Amino acid sequence: MATTYLDDIGAAHRARAAADTRDWRDRSVMLRSGPTFLEALAPSSSPFVKVIAEIKRKSPSKGWLAADVDTLRLATLYEEAGASAVSVLTDQLHFGARPDDLSVASAALSIPTLRKDFTVCENDVLDAAEQGAAAILLIVALLTDDELRRFHDLATSLHLDVLVEIHDETEATRAVACGARIIGVNQRNLTTFAVDPTHAASVARSLPRDVIRVAESGLRTTADVVDAAAAGFHAVLVGETFVTTDNPRDLVHSFASVPLGL
Repeated sequence: MATTYLDDIGAAHRARAAADTRDWRDRSVMLRSGPTFLEALAPSSSPFVKVIAEIKRKSPSKGWLAADVDTLRLATLYEEAGASAVSVLTDQLHFGARPDDLSVASAALSIPTLRKDFTVCENDVLDAAEQGAAAILLIVALLTDDELRRFHDLATSLHLDVLVEIHDETEATRAVACGARIIGVNQRNLTTFAVDPTHAASVARSLPRDVIRVAESGLRTTADVVDAAAAGFHAVLVGETFVTTDNPRDLVHSFASVPLGL
């Protein structure tokens, strides 16, 4: 099987984690208050698709997208435009994040933030809590079943929600087994980078009805969000489209005005 960008990034993060001498058992973090990620995305909270708007400066496949993003300004704009949550990429090497991006956004917003990173150890979970995140990302393709369960359980004990990302039905089964209540289906093929909404919709239909379903990658127009809603997704996670458009406020508002396809 061909090596993917996820393999390379995952290896870099495992090397980083191996060099981290902190004992996560000795760390204590102040538990976050405020709305939870799960509550913000729940279909019952409003009759519209929930938008998770992302702060993203760089892509491993496309290079710099928005090198000069002002985190505070953009995060605030996202909330004012109707986003239900803000995703903050915190990977500095591959995505150009700045060390304080997540803490700045978390402190400024009344909506929850997601730490969008490649979680590979317990310290990563605790770092997310320290920086004020309401949720973390776990990528099934990057983790063993034991890691999925451990990190999911630790996050839950810290009152963090978990977005579990999958690409196919096999990964869907693993996500459900670890207790996932929010599952993101990445519409992008890890090898070809092609976006396949039809495949993603099929994967979404295989999930239990009580799971919150999030469409990830390749959402560029309001019509794409309408299609995602019709496929049964409750939320969309959008980064590149928002940071590269001339008018992110109107686009976020448009995406967040799409009715759920219930």
